[in-house]
Amino acid sequence: MNNGSDSRALQTSAEKMNWWNIPNTITTARIVLTIVLFVTLALHSQLGYFPSLVLFVIAAGTDWLDGFLARRLHQVTALGRVLDPFADKLIICGTFVFLAADPKMLETPGGLHPWIVVVIISRELLITGLRSFLEGQTVDFSAKWSGKFKMAFQCILAIVAFLYLEGGGTPTQNPAVWTLLVIFTYGTLILTVYSGAAYVVIGLRQLRQLEA
Repeated sequence: MNNGSDSRALQTSAEKMNWWNIPNTITTARIVLTIVLFVTLALHSQLGYFPSLVLFVIAAGTDWLDGFLARRLHQVTALGRVLDPFADKLIICGTFVFLAADPKMLETPGGLHPWIVVVIISRELLITGLRSFLEGQTVDFSAKWSGKFKMAFQCILAIVAFLYLEGGGTPTQNPAVWTLLVIFTYGTLILTVYSGAAYVVIGLRQLRQLEA
């Protein structure tokens, strides 16, 4: 009896220790770095946008690294499956909220306006909820190519928006950067809606199979 209890306790302890492996440590560091990023964004009038740009690039650059290491080192954990998408949503949605709130961005034709950010956040909340439910039913709902392209466009959009605001925040001062801003803003919007619809279709199909 005691041997069985000790074995289960040791197994539970090992699983908890395994949570704090290299991939999860990188993900946690990304979350901390994102909080620092938000502080610099809140102080952009004193610091400018360049420090935020550097922090964003570093934080976003680790997005692929933790997932790659988790698969390569066979260290995929339940905690990692929760932390990784949370970190992604935190940095993208939070950064877009700060960028869209800048008066210069609000006045920019074709820029990253609040309604676009609302669409992006709504999509993320919907798919996150759907994924949580389905994976709770042991249904695989991993990222598809459209979601990966969407994430790439979102990161590029944020970088272009940083450069645009750092450079003055008007189309006349930075016509080339403004053009890129418009292209990636609406490219991201289209990919966000498309990938969201694709996930919903897959999710509804999985739900019907569960009910069958």
